[in-house]
Amino acid sequence: MNLIEGFVYMMGDDINTDDIVPSYALTLRDECKMAQCACETVDRNFAQKTEKLNIIMAGENFGCGSSREEAVNVFKILGIKAIIARSFARIYFRNLINQGIPGITLEWKKTDFSKGDHLEIELEKGILRNITQNKILRFSQLPEFLLNILEEGGVIPKLKNSL
Repeated sequence: MNLIEGFVYMMGDDINTDDIVPSYALTLRDECKMAQCACETVDRNFAQKTEKLNIIMAGENFGCGSSREEAVNVFKILGIKAIIARSFARIYFRNLINQGIPGITLEWKKTDFSKGDHLEIELEKGILRNITQNKILRFSQLPEFLLNILEEGGVIPKLKNSL
């Protein structure tokens, strides 16, 4: 988990949990079908793009709205490796960690990233490398207890492994 590598999908500010999982999709019993509806109000083909673009770069207030866990679970199903945002809704950030997806807070400029940029993230060191643009940015390192949860794949696997 220390080194995460992937490609950027760009999103804007105030992406809420209704944007991430439309309310009608919450009634679907199949999680994979629900994941195919993820972010369709933002980008109709989002789910298909995550096959290659698997690190989300977002603006302010990512994950605002209700605290539904499905809004993180769909990203896990789609293979999203990390979400980098200028800021997160507090509960959403913790839901990311609980599901095993790193949430990284970073003040970034529009010139720092573009769709499809190749990134390497070193969680333990707080280093983000944009390989495409040959840039290195630093972010506040996550506390050790959160890194431990991420290393185990989320809070439930961590609890199971400690029993």
